[in-house]
Amino acid sequence: MSDFLQTGPAISNTFTSDKLLQSLLQRFIPTQHWPQVQTDLQRLGARAAGDLLRFAEDAEQNPPWHRPFSPWGERLDEIVTAPGWQSLNDASAEEGFVASGYERRYGEFSRLYQFAGIYLFHPSSAFYTCPLAMTDGAARLIECHGDEDLKARVLPRLISRDPATFWTSGQWMTEKTGGSDISNTETIARFQNGQWRLYGSKWFTSAIGTQMTMTLARIEDEQGNQVAGSRGLSLFYLEVHDETGRLNGIEILRLKDKLGTKALPTAELRLNGTVAKMVGGHGEGVKTIATLFNVTRIYNACTTMGAWRRLLDLALDYAGKRVAFNKPLLQHPLHFRQLAEISVQFHACFHLAMYVTLLLGREEVPDNDPDPQATRALLRLMTPIAKLYCAKKNMIATSELIESFGGAGFIEDTGLPKWLRDNQVLTIWEGTTNVLSLDVLRAIKTEQALPQFIRTVRDRLQALSAQATSATFSDAPLADTPLLDTENTALDIENTAFHIESAKQITEALKHLEHYQDLMPKLASEELEYNARDLAFSLGNIMAALLLLEHACALPDDEQAAIIAQQFCGSSLYVITPATELHLKHLKI
Repeated sequence: MSDFLQTGPAISNTFTSDKLLQSLLQRFIPTQHWPQVQTDLQRLGARAAGDLLRFAEDAEQNPPWHRPFSPWGERLDEIVTAPGWQSLNDASAEEGFVASGYERRYGEFSRLYQFAGIYLFHPSSAFYTCPLAMTDGAARLIECHGDEDLKARVLPRLISRDPATFWTSGQWMTEKTGGSDISNTETIARFQNGQWRLYGSKWFTSAIGTQMTMTLARIEDEQGNQVAGSRGLSLFYLEVHDETGRLNGIEILRLKDKLGTKALPTAELRLNGTVAKMVGGHGEGVKTIATLFNVTRIYNACTTMGAWRRLLDLALDYAGKRVAFNKPLLQHPLHFRQLAEISVQFHACFHLAMYVTLLLGREEVPDNDPDPQATRALLRLMTPIAKLYCAKKNMIATSELIESFGGAGFIEDTGLPKWLRDNQVLTIWEGTTNVLSLDVLRAIKTEQALPQFIRTVRDRLQALSAQATSATFSDAPLADTPLLDTENTALDIENTAFHIESAKQITEALKHLEHYQDLMPKLASEELEYNARDLAFSLGNIMAALLLLEHACALPDDEQAAIIAQQFCGSSLYVITPATELHLKHLKI
């Protein structure tokens, strides 16, 4: 009988092992700041493979539970969480996962630094990044729209590095009558005795253990009149507990039994006269809360990439250890191809996610931005694209990576199946793929974002001709020379051929996109909606291809970067298949 034992996958310092993250940060972080950034992230990478991972394991092995009553019948509605969950909260404050975005020590690159930390933290966080996302979104919302009281009293808590004073925020939007369709919100706000009070139910409230939250409600006057639809919604700030420590008119009905994210307490609750404060103007709730959504959607994209990186690392480590048919899995050409193709997709999505962090940082610190309007338009367009694109691609990759472990990937105590369950939520939170695809259409309509996207891609392709070895995110002067002309570039000759072909493929996709842009005013709304997903993914493909090519050009000695750019640019970048009249009128499912 065999005594064979499998060796499971393992991780080491997740920053020092991530050459892609290091190379991207070194391209953008100012040289004088790189030593400190490197030191910070090396420490965090060690923690992600050490104590943070142990905290997360404790939180996941001891999921939260609801204590509705005391032994003597007093209504308590306490949510009991594991010590590891509280330790993750404390670590989040100490590491400044939210604070670093507002200290802005690195100017416009502060958000890139911050989200690099979030990316490293997420897979060892038991989804504590969920309350952090909402906290950061609330901080930005208060910074932009809050009154002096909120800015002076609440904002410092949200961005505190002291666990004793650090607050996290919720985001209570979803009701039975409407998830993404918030126009069906039934929670009402009444002005009683000089203060707003909220009445209604919230069907899904992530991270119920926070100290405060933002929520939407419909104002009701003394005669009971309300304004219907999203135009009648206002945004409210509320604190979960009152001055005595009791719940602020909140009744927790139950914790949700979810497919994944088991350590994250998610509740269904009722508001019974909850004291709240309006943020922004009457009926401007949807417009105001968009500031919060912009941040949380970028968190979604970056945490998606963190989860993908971790599972890919585990799969690669395992493939080097597991011997089948007399050699390690990684030496089998088909297994190698599977992991290599997933790696190409990972690199593309990683660049897309980090690109929106750069846009966000530039919008918040516009000192060196020659065209703030262009930055705003691109951020508005690329935020929903990055979120939907990364989440969807990751879900496909997650299934493949779980399969790459064979039967071990289906066994609970290997810790692998949770990745499949947990990653599914990333396609749903902050807007499903369809909802965000329609949001892309709104960005194109309201911000004229598509012409700006096309100009940006074309200009940056041309800039590569003049600055092939030092292409950066910053706007470079246009070149009159052909794209990546070998007489005007210092690129290695072998890589140059790849880059020229890649640039041509991006340019060809851009031509198709321009043609579709010309058609859009002539298309019925039904056809625009029918094509919305294809459009979103085409935009994601084209921008990801450009970013990969820029990265490869910036690193002429990095053979892997060149190969990955070549492989991705050689795929179908433009994927819009216009609907026919038959599709629209006779579609049957």
